[in-house]
Amino acid sequence: MYICNLKCDYMIRRNTYLEQLTALRDQRLIKVVTGIRRCGKSTLFELFRDVLKSNGVADDNIHSYNFEERENQEFESWTKLYDSIVSKCSENINYVFLDEVQLVPQFEKLVDALFVKKNIDLYITGSNAYLLSSELATLLSGRYIAINLHPYSFAEYVSAFPTETRTDKLFHQYINGSCFPEAVNILQASPDMVNPYLRSLYDTIVVKDIVKRWKLRKFDSLQRIIDFVFDSVGSVVSPNNIADCLQKNTNGVSHNTVQKLLTYLTESYLVYPVRLYNIKGKRLLAANYKYYVVDLGFRNILNINNINTDLGHKLENVVYFELLRRGGEVFAGRSDKGEVDFVVKKYDGRMEYYQVAYRVDDEKTLNREISSLKCIRDANPKYLLSLDFDESVVDGVQKINVIDWLLQTK
Repeated sequence: MYICNLKCDYMIRRNTYLEQLTALRDQRLIKVVTGIRRCGKSTLFELFRDVLKSNGVADDNIHSYNFEERENQEFESWTKLYDSIVSKCSENINYVFLDEVQLVPQFEKLVDALFVKKNIDLYITGSNAYLLSSELATLLSGRYIAINLHPYSFAEYVSAFPTETRTDKLFHQYINGSCFPEAVNILQASPDMVNPYLRSLYDTIVVKDIVKRWKLRKFDSLQRIIDFVFDSVGSVVSPNNIADCLQKNTNGVSHNTVQKLLTYLTESYLVYPVRLYNIKGKRLLAANYKYYVVDLGFRNILNINNINTDLGHKLENVVYFELLRRGGEVFAGRSDKGEVDFVVKKYDGRMEYYQVAYRVDDEKTLNREISSLKCIRDANPKYLLSLDFDESVVDGVQKINVIDWLLQTK
């Protein structure tokens, strides 16, 4: 078990990601950890370095650079930085960590040059998808593996409150608040400061990762699209219906502009798109997507996240990110018999089907929720996740309490 000791002295487990890094150690691949700002990438590297040391790696063979720190911004070119890094490396295997490497001019060349060194095992992070949508992906095709890091899972969140025994209370807090590591720290020290922190983080992401990077002139169009997507969590949307809706309510935004801004939102990891999957035809559908927000707390600062409302979609948002953590490709299911919230294609080819409902209070509601699952004729597992404590099997569908499911360990 790997444990992260944060500044607040709360012991937060991030086992999933540490196990992945440990399994990839010394493999001839660049380990690329991506994710939204402040989701814990630097802390993950810090913890992994502790794991390396506990397994006998000497301090002199571990080299760390965070390019958000002033002392690492002095290099005029990537070649000088390369020379500096290599000069510190011994003949043994060296573990080199480059945090926020996209801030280095021509970072692609730096990464490529370090990778070819036989005595370097390379780990890098970045806070937007530019890291893997740039020349780097082409340059290093087949030579890197990406690990997408998210804010705290519910299990990690619970471990931050060791004296609280009521997981139902923590779940209500989790689904209506923020799971960013620092937001969790602030919540325990000064709850009134959580939303100001989230506002500052949100503004940084929108301004630095979207507006400045893409040199946008009309910030209001971007904000209206963010409002729309945040308010439509779990619903199928397309650039056309977003453009049509905005046209009715205010100054219009073209379909092409909407599509472009949606791409910027996903590349900043602020929202995650989910493609639609035709269950019967076993094929992906074009055009429409569902979108999920990386942290539900962001909806608070935009006055979208009202307590005890839209609970089904909030729960769906939580389940989506947990499915991503557990591995596989996640789609939204469609068939002529209805919708299935999530279709998961595991890396070994297995399929899993999930329906999510906040409560299933009566037989009519139950039948409605599982009807589309019952129509799936293959033998793959089918689950209904809800806050109910009934864990029976109904017509081949396994009912599971979602809190118990979120707290499951491998």
